[in-house]
Amino acid sequence: MFHFLIVVQAIIAASLVGIILMQRSEGGGLGMGGSPSGLMSARGAADFLTRMTTILATLFIVLSISLAFVAAQKGGTGEIDNSLQRTEVPATPTAPATTAPAAPASAAPATEVPLDK
Repeated sequence: MFHFLIVVQAIIAASLVGIILMQRSEGGGLGMGGSPSGLMSARGAADFLTRMTTILATLFIVLSISLAFVAAQKGGTGEIDNSLQRTEVPATPTAPATTAPAAPASAAPATEVPLDK
């Protein structure tokens, strides 16, 4: 049911885009020639395209609400998928570091710079 509604939603969305793109920016519609009272006259096309836009927009909104309702009813298990969670691998124990003999206390470290010079 959900997949069927998604397909219908896509068809309505594509139709809505097509109908909107066919309209003139001033709201005149197709503006094709023909009899003044015909469907494809400037006035008839504008009325037809305006009505179709309204109908398709209404269907789009109703179908969007229906899809949200169906998705909420379908629901899920509510579990969090841990299949991609990283696991820490314990590091291999390393040999203890050898300690160097201590430097004599009177020698200054090489990184210190005397302030008087």
